[in-house]
Amino acid sequence: MDRVKGKIMSKAAFLNNVPYTKEPYEGILVSADTQHNQYKIAIQLSEEQVLLVDQVSDSEVQERLHEWIPRVNEIQVQYGVTNDPGNYS
Repeated sequence: MDRVKGKIMSKAAFLNNVPYTKEPYEGILVSADTQHNQYKIAIQLSEEQVLLVDQVSDSEVQERLHEWIPRVNEIQVQYGVTNDPGNYS
């Protein structure tokens, strides 16, 4: 299986000055990007690092989450996350 491509960034940068952030499923984060009128979806790789995997409009966010959530563990393994996703320390 091909490695999922995305932008690795700090969790702080992903969450920087956003009015809305949610973790709808363990290991995945969603934040509102009001400057670009979209939502960003990221997979958490560690306590301090995430992989930005998608940017979607508000009408697409639920559908895309349903596509990404089943892939969280697979993506974390691809990026070397070897510990329990619920325990990043």
